[in-house]
Amino acid sequence: MSGPEVCLLPRRIRRGAALTLVFATVLATAAATNALPHDGDVEQSRTLAARPAGATVDQEAVARAAAAAVAEGKSGAKAAGEVVSRSGDRWGAVYDQQEYKTFQQALDGEYTGVGLWARRSEDGRVEVAKVQPGGPADDAGVKAGDRLRAIDGLAVDDRPVTDVVALLRGKERTRVNLGLERADRSWTRTLTRRTLSTESVTVRHLRGGAVMIRVAAFTRGSGARVQEAVRRAPHGAGVLLDLRGNAGGLVTEAVAAASAFLDGGLVATYDMRGDQQALYADPGGDTDRPVVALVDGGTMSAAELVTGALQDRGRAITVGSRTFGKGSVQMPSTLPDGSVAELTVGHYRTPSGQSVDGEGITPDVAADHGAEEQAQTVLGGLGTGS
Repeated sequence: MSGPEVCLLPRRIRRGAALTLVFATVLATAAATNALPHDGDVEQSRTLAARPAGATVDQEAVARAAAAAVAEGKSGAKAAGEVVSRSGDRWGAVYDQQEYKTFQQALDGEYTGVGLWARRSEDGRVEVAKVQPGGPADDAGVKAGDRLRAIDGLAVDDRPVTDVVALLRGKERTRVNLGLERADRSWTRTLTRRTLSTESVTVRHLRGGAVMIRVAAFTRGSGARVQEAVRRAPHGAGVLLDLRGNAGGLVTEAVAAASAFLDGGLVATYDMRGDQQALYADPGGDTDRPVVALVDGGTMSAAELVTGALQDRGRAITVGSRTFGKGSVQMPSTLPDGSVAELTVGHYRTPSGQSVDGEGITPDVAADHGAEEQAQTVLGGLGTGS
C-alpha cells in the first residue's frame, strides 16, 4: 500500500508489492474495541466462506473507473467500489483515506475508541465484556457486565455486534454518549474517544508448567513477541498457542510467529497473478517443546497460514473447530483520489498443498465446548520437550 506500508516485505516478493493476508473489515472492526466475532457472527461468516473462491478483479479496470470518476468531479472511491462489487472478488475492498488510516491503525495494534470490549449476552442483550484499564470507559466507571443499551441515542440490542463496534469507534477527541445499565440503575455517560493500544499477544502460565500464548491478531511486532514468549517459557514446557478469534493480519508477522516453532523450511506457497511464490520460516526456532494450536471458526487468514504450517509440518496438534477459510491474497494500490483498492490477486496453500480459501482447516482433535480444557489435556499427553 502507498504511504506507510501495512506490512514488511515477505521473502521472495519484489519491493513495492506490500502483501497482506487480511480479512480487513473484521480486523479493523475487531481492533476498534477489541471485539472479535461471536458465535452468531461466525456462523454467518461460515456461510460466506463455504462459497467457491471469488474471482480476482482487473486492477487496471478499477483504476480507470476511479480516474474517470475523478475527472468528472465524482468520487473515485465510489466508482472503484462499484467495479469491485460487480467483479465477484468477495474479499476485495476500497477504502477512502480516513477508512484506510483506521485500517493502518488497526495493523499497528492501535484503535480510536473508548476502550471496551462488547459481546452479546445469553439473553441476547449487548453487554460490556471487558474494559481497558486507563481508557475512557474505565475512567468513566464502566465495568464488565454492564449492559450497553444505546449509543448516541440509538438502541443497540437488535444490532449486530459489528455494528455496535462501528458506532463506538470514530475520530480522536470526538464524543460518544453511552446508555448503560447495571442491576436496577440506568445512566448515560459522555465519553471522549482516544487512540489506544491493543495487546495482540498475551502470555499466561498454566498448571503443570505449560504456557498459553494467545495471539489476538497479527499486528506489527506480534511475531517477535511470540518468539520472545517461547524463549522465555520454562525449559521443556509445552506451549498452547491460542489462535481462536484471530482475524488475521500481516503475513510477515504470521511467518515470524510460525518461525518461533520451526527451524526454517516452508510455511506456505501462494500464487500472485499466476506467479508462484513461497514463504519460509527463519532458522533457529524451538523444535523440541510440545505445541498445541487452539483454533475455531474465527481463526482466519494469516492465522490459518500459521495453523496450516504447524499442522502440516507435524509441529503442532491442532484442537478446536474448523477454521474460517480465508486463504486469498490481497495486494493494495492507490487510486487517483488517494483512496486505496485492496484487490485479490491469488490464493495461498499450506506446505502440503492444501487450499484454505472456502475450505478452512480441520483440526486434528475436534472440540467445541470445553476446547481449552481439551487442548490442555492433549498438551499434557504430549509430555515435555527434550
